[in-house]
Amino acid sequence: MSHDGQILPAGEFYAAPAAPGRGGDQRGAHTAADYALSEQARARIADGVPANTRRAYARQWAAFTAWCAEHGRLALPATSHTLAEYTSQLCTNGQAPASVEQAIAAVRTMHRLSGHTGQPATEAARLALRAYKRERAEDGGRGQREAPPITIDALRAMVTACDLAATRGLRDRLLIVLGLALMGRRSELVALTREDVREVADGLEVTIRTSKTDKDSRGETIAIPRGSHPLTDPVAAWRDWLHALDQAGHTTGRLLRRINRHGSIGPSLGADAVNVIVRDLAVRANVPYAHTVTAHSLRAGGATVAYAAGVPVAVIAKHGRWAAASPVVLRYIRAVDRWRDNAMRNVGL
Repeated sequence: MSHDGQILPAGEFYAAPAAPGRGGDQRGAHTAADYALSEQARARIADGVPANTRRAYARQWAAFTAWCAEHGRLALPATSHTLAEYTSQLCTNGQAPASVEQAIAAVRTMHRLSGHTGQPATEAARLALRAYKRERAEDGGRGQREAPPITIDALRAMVTACDLAATRGLRDRLLIVLGLALMGRRSELVALTREDVREVADGLEVTIRTSKTDKDSRGETIAIPRGSHPLTDPVAAWRDWLHALDQAGHTTGRLLRRINRHGSIGPSLGADAVNVIVRDLAVRANVPYAHTVTAHSLRAGGATVAYAAGVPVAVIAKHGRWAAASPVVLRYIRAVDRWRDNAMRNVGL
């Protein structure tokens, strides 16, 4: 981002501060060379921010700067009044609270990257957002819309909806079974290669090379036990899809791939396509609330069914690559506990 508030190309996501004057012949004074960054260094710094976050923040910043230009306000550095007014406008426009939160975060991040750390102050903006959340709750809305978790019964119904005699059905089966068993994010699933999955005596070992909470890309290997049901056994699903890949000549490269209308296997699957596939299968299988199902329903479902089976929270968080104190995992747990530890259970109603 440039200092006039314009979005920089991906390789210029980070802009080095301008070099100060040489200060005469003072020893040890910095020169322009000390502040120079090569294009390669700029690109790597930019890539240090997850691509999805970078795209989302770029969209939010573009919208903010356009609004500032329309209303005669300075986008960089912006005042707390400007951010509060913009936040209120987003609320008036009916933006989801999560989107408004992201807009505030994007504005603050872009200011920090441009050398305006701590600007603009967010207290007024967050008070406006808090009032908006209360208004939505009073009007019958919910603070955050969550994808419903996929249960084991729902997963089997979705696999049944797959045509396992066709390559598309074999791919979709592996996608949803692995998605739930890994508690996988879309980005993690589509990034898997054939080499990342290997069969061992007890099941599958899946290497996640990088993830949202693995910012340094150390990687982690997740163990997936063999299943007890032929439709949803992860090992069987993996073997069947691997056979289809072998027949099509895809012996290396991405594990999950696009399939055209003729059934031919092509390049790697996109993250957005995962949502489409999962929701389509949920609708065809008549899963409850199918129209609200997303790829995240598999991740949520994995955590939910594991906790219901008695798996400790810490084990679930590690398996799903959540931060140890992630509030997301706790939400899934509360959903199980509200029924398992219900005060009205067995009272004779």
